[in-house]
Amino acid sequence: MEQIKILISGASGKMGHAVADAAKEHADCVICAGIDLQTESYADFPIYSRFSELPEKPDVIIDFSNPAILGDLLNYCLVNGVPCVLATTGYSETQIAEIKKAAESIPVFFTFNLSLGINLLVQLAKKAAAILGNQFDIEIIEKHHNQKIDAPSGTALMLADAINDSLNHPYHYIYDRHSQRRKREKTEIGLHAVRGGTIVGEHDIIFAGHDEVITLSHSAASKSVFAVGAVNAAIFLTHQKAGMYDMSALMAD
Repeated sequence: MEQIKILISGASGKMGHAVADAAKEHADCVICAGIDLQTESYADFPIYSRFSELPEKPDVIIDFSNPAILGDLLNYCLVNGVPCVLATTGYSETQIAEIKKAAESIPVFFTFNLSLGINLLVQLAKKAAAILGNQFDIEIIEKHHNQKIDAPSGTALMLADAINDSLNHPYHYIYDRHSQRRKREKTEIGLHAVRGGTIVGEHDIIFAGHDEVITLSHSAASKSVFAVGAVNAAIFLTHQKAGMYDMSALMAD
């Protein structure tokens, strides 16, 4: 059986290491190379500082790097017809538009969270919102380690968007209430970010009604859950035609 050749963009980071470890559990794929500013190899594959240095074309790229390299990454993928799994967070609206444009020509897997559990949480949140309607106030609390730069997390926004989409967009988002001296509006979804220690990722969706509260929660104990999802997404993507894919497509496969 011919193995799928995966390149890790952001190979020297913590998630790059986690993806390399996760790939070892698959007989049908192999990490062929990495891209990172830190090029010292820690495994049995070389690491290059830029895409132009690659000696061979991979079958698919997993990106856990930085939004700043998106242009170079998409350009390489478009020129060479390489599918890509984009797992980096913090993209601007302009960059998301670039991702969607690229997906017209190549397969692109784009999600704010690759955990199977989080994506089940999305489905549960949509179901709860559909049943509870506007009778319950909705608040989302996310917690991450003290090195995370963006806030709120992409996952928190993904959860809020999923709820909003399922109800035809009745809500607007409130990120900070300290400067607002007024009662909470029924059309708000509050998003709150906590940063501290080494918290991998915790997300709570609170549905607060009259005399009762329902909380849906997910907690990641290690980064490996995201790495496993990324490798599964990469293998899935190599069999797809051009287009945008996310965890719902992988879960349905």
